[in-house]
Amino acid sequence: MVELGYTLSSEEHGPTDLVNHAVRAEELGFDFASISDHFHPWIGQQGHAPFAWSTLGGVAAATDDLDVGVGVTCPTVRIHPAILAQATATIATMFEESGQQFYFGVGTGENLNEHVLGDHWPPHHVRLDMLEEAVEVIRKLWTGEMVSHHGDHYTVENAKLFTLPDENPPVCVSAYGDQTASRAADLGDGFWSVGPQDVVETFEDEGGEGPKFSQLTVCYADDEDEAVETAYKWWPNSVLPGQLATELATPQFFEQACQMVEKEDVREADSIVTDPDPQAHVESIREFIDAGYDHVYVHQVGPEQEKAMEFYDENVLPEFR
Repeated sequence: MVELGYTLSSEEHGPTDLVNHAVRAEELGFDFASISDHFHPWIGQQGHAPFAWSTLGGVAAATDDLDVGVGVTCPTVRIHPAILAQATATIATMFEESGQQFYFGVGTGENLNEHVLGDHWPPHHVRLDMLEEAVEVIRKLWTGEMVSHHGDHYTVENAKLFTLPDENPPVCVSAYGDQTASRAADLGDGFWSVGPQDVVETFEDEGGEGPKFSQLTVCYADDEDEAVETAYKWWPNSVLPGQLATELATPQFFEQACQMVEKEDVREADSIVTDPDPQAHVESIREFIDAGYDHVYVHQVGPEQEKAMEFYDENVLPEFR
């Protein structure tokens, strides 16, 4: 059975609002929530980028039954994996105390968020090696043993975590190509993506197991023209092609790239649902299920969150219960 979640879009909302969105999603019967981990928004219009780990502490304190994941963190450049080991152990402990599950989504990241300390932005194959070593470091520290690690990319000296959950959170690895999906099968306890990426089949064919997450981006409004207008204003980056999302360094660069995007591009894009017909949303979720995903979470673009959550509560969630 599929579990349906809601996106806590940290690029578009402040930390207190995100906590409130999580509470409301729980009230309406969403199974889980996923929060993005960004230093910058994609474009200035989105307007926010709170620290995800502080926000997650607020979500843990304010909810009782909602499972939560971070989708996804890059544990390689901006934040040292030893620090993320402590952050994830703390957050997982908070959720575990009330019977909630925390999922740790990881990926190779975007230059937009990871260049901010002046570090070199490596090519993808190097970032993938860094990701594997970072996860190794994190899992070593999750044992609660004293850890020293001297690897190709990271050094840890005499580090020991004292606050740990009873069970480690699943590490769900993000992938958008077959090579990364194959390595994710060896590295991860689950899979993470955006959109119904068919590389989930590669993950499974290579022996990957565990929960499989993917995000459905939507913009619900009373009519499609309004939805297209909102999505064009707040989330045109979803229509950008190729590798721009991983390589551009600042929101300003994304704004310049988004000048290529027209409103009709948003209306016709497969990457975002703007049709207010409930069946369009139901069918989109079924595409994810057919592709192999068992955790699908909905990202409502723009400021109108309550209306979208109520729309899903009344028209979409019942189709999957």
